[in-house]
Formats: sequence, structure tokens, C-alpha cells
Amino acid sequence: MSRVQLALNVSDVDAAVDFYSKLFQAEPAKRRPGYANFAIANPPLKLVLIENAQAAGSLNHLGVEVETTSEVTTATNRLKALELLTVSENQVDCCYALQNKVWVEDPDGAPWEIYTVLADSTAQRAIQPTPVNVQEPKACCSGRIA
Repeated sequence: MSRVQLALNVSDVDAAVDFYSKLFQAEPAKRRPGYANFAIANPPLKLVLIENAQAAGSLNHLGVEVETTSEVTTATNRLKALELLTVSENQVDCCYALQNKVWVEDPDGAPWEIYTVLADSTAQRAIQPTPVNVQEPKACCSGRIA
């Protein structure tokens, strides 16, 4: 099953978890200091909360969680065939998970990732390249990608 991911910057992850638990009638699938994620069945949504007081109330990034690396590869090939600029990452620790992913940006610079989770991880962030036109690496899930 694929599902859309919405990653939000929040000022207080505990308050955000309380709110979203009530809103979606669900408890977080994963909690770490300054981080939580929900795997919501209805609507199918991966909601990620990242404590970042400087950017609270803003979008961190968007994504589509897929089940397999093959699906990531298929998406990468499709995006490249459409001449979209992509950045692929394999075996990267991000958001307390080991992942394979591909990044792409929309015309306004909103970062999208298509990813699969390979395993749980103790690492919140890893350095990753930015998808488009920026050579300096940014930290995963710490703010805008571009």
C-alpha cells in the first residue's frame, strides 16, 4: 500500500502529538525526542512531526511512502524519463529509519520524496544532497530541502 506523507515543522512535538492523536483518533507509530510519526489508515497518510520552533507551522517536506525499493526505482526511472531532475539516496538514515529514496522538487521548490523504509534506525538525520540546483548538502528532515 502506498500512502502520501506530510512532514510538518512544529514548535512543541508533545502538543502536536496530542492534537493529531485526537484529530486522527490514532497514536504515533514512532516517538523519539523532537520527532513523531503516525501511520494513519483512514485516510491513508504518513504524518511526520518534526520539532523545529524556528519554522513551526510550515511544511517540512512531502512524500509518498511505497513498500519496496523496486517501486522507488520505478518512480525514479519514470521521473527521469519525464526529464525531471532527481536525486537518489540508498541506505540513508533519516527520520529514525533506514531508507531508499528519490527526491524531486515541484516548480515552486516544494521537496517531494518517494521512499521505502528498510529498517528502524536510531539516527534522526543524515546529510543528503538537495534535489535541484543546489550543491550544498542539507540535513534530512530539518527544514526545507532546497
